[in-house]
Amino acid sequence: MKIIKNNEAIKGANSDKCKTIEYSFGDEEIDLGLAEITGRYPDSGYCVNLVSKELIYVIEGYGTLYFENEIVNFQKGDSILINNNEKYYWDTQYCKVSMTCTPAWSEEQHKLVQ
Repeated sequence: MKIIKNNEAIKGANSDKCKTIEYSFGDEEIDLGLAEITGRYPDSGYCVNLVSKELIYVIEGYGTLYFENEIVNFQKGDSILINNNEKYYWDTQYCKVSMTCTPAWSEEQHKLVQ
């Protein structure tokens, strides 16, 4: 069993519109993060996780996820599974989401693409 207390979580940001809190257990297979998104992220193009699947739960807010071939509207209480190598971007006035990645997320596998 492992626990990460709120004050031990790592606060960061992917941009001024995407603030993050990471709960990294040092486990290569799974991790947890929170994100608050306020606008379009990324500003242009798409983001893609080259390695991990991302399981998202919408804690607050609503918005739209744009994929290359699909548009998905989401709201509080929804859950979304994004497979590795899927290109997408967020468009929301405000949402707070929980994101579990398997295998665990790393900065090197997260890319911004056009």
